[in-house]
Amino acid sequence: MPIRYARRLTGRKRSVVANRHLGYALAFVAGAINAGGFLAVQQYTSHMTGIVSAMADHIALGAYDLVLGGLGGVLSFILGAIASTLLVNYSKRRRLHSENALPLLCEAALLLCFGLLGATLATIEGLFVPLTVMLLCFIMGLQNALITKLSRAEIRTTHITGIVTDIGIELGKLLYWNRHGDRHGRVQVDRQRLQVLSLLALYFFMGGIAGAFGFNRLGYVSTLPLALLLISLALVPMLDDLRSGWRRFRRARQI
Repeated sequence: MPIRYARRLTGRKRSVVANRHLGYALAFVAGAINAGGFLAVQQYTSHMTGIVSAMADHIALGAYDLVLGGLGGVLSFILGAIASTLLVNYSKRRRLHSENALPLLCEAALLLCFGLLGATLATIEGLFVPLTVMLLCFIMGLQNALITKLSRAEIRTTHITGIVTDIGIELGKLLYWNRHGDRHGRVQVDRQRLQVLSLLALYFFMGGIAGAFGFNRLGYVSTLPLALLLISLALVPMLDDLRSGWRRFRRARQI
C-alpha cells in the first residue's frame, strides 16, 4: 500500500474519498468478523437489533441466562463505541496524526489475541460463547463509532440494514417517472451515493464470504489476516507520531 495513500486513509486530514475508501475496507473486515463469528458461536455480533429482539424472546420464554448474555453483548458494543470516541478525542486534543488509527490498532490487537487464543478459550465450557460475543460486539462498536464519527454519519460499516434501505430509496428515485413541467420539482437520484452504498454492501458481502471460508478452513487464526489489514491501515499515522515525538525529544535534549 503506497505510503501517501495509507496516510490519507487514516490520517488526521480527512476527505470524502478517503472516508469512502476506508469505509470499504472496514465493511470488508466487519463482514468477515460477523460471518466468521457466527460460525464460531452461532450468533451475529454486528447488529444490535437482532440481539435486542432475541433478548425479548428469551424473556418471554423464561431463558433469563440468555437474556444476560444478550445484555452483555449490547453493553460491550456501547463500551466499544465509548472507547473509540475516547481514543479519537484524546488524540485530537494532542494533535496526533493517529487520531483515527488508534481505534483500528486496538481492534487489530483484539483480533490478534482472539486468533491466537481462540482455540484455548473454546475449551472453557460455559464461558467461551458469552466471552466471544462480548469481544466481537466490543470490536464492532469500536469500528462503527470510528467510521460514523469521521464520516459524520455518512458511512456505516458493521450492519447492512441502513445501507440496503438507502439503496432502496435511491432506486425508488431512479425509477420515479417525472412528469414534464411538474411544479413540485423533479425527483433526482444521487447516483454517486447509490454507487457508494452499493460498494459498501458488496464489500461487506465479500468480507462475509472470506470470513466464512477462512473460519471453515483455518479456524480462529483466520482473524490474523484481518488484524494485519487493520495494522497496515493504522501504521503510517502511528509512525508519523513516533517520528514527531522523536524530533521533540531531540530538540528538548539540545536545550
